[in-house]
Amino acid sequence: MRATLAALDNAEAVPVDETAHRITALEASPVGAYATEAVRRELSERDVVDVVRAEAAERLAAAARLTGPAHAGRAARLRAEAAVLLGFLDGAPEHD
Repeated sequence: MRATLAALDNAEAVPVDETAHRITALEASPVGAYATEAVRRELSERDVVDVVRAEAAERLAAAARLTGPAHAGRAARLRAEAAVLLGFLDGAPEHD
């Protein structure tokens, strides 16, 4: 769950554009409380579903790569994590 919550948090981050890398004069810098805070993106329901599906798919793909008997427990855990994530999406709209 923590990894998926982190993925959602990352998806809300505002992309850094090219102007953020320009050096500006000190007097043009913002001042005051929260002056350096950027407004985060607001994810739509579809965005959230896409992130959760991607996280589940990532776990299923990793489980598929763990083919040896020594990795059976880890593969089962990854499949279980994917099932929990997909369970949260029961009733979520499918889309391409």
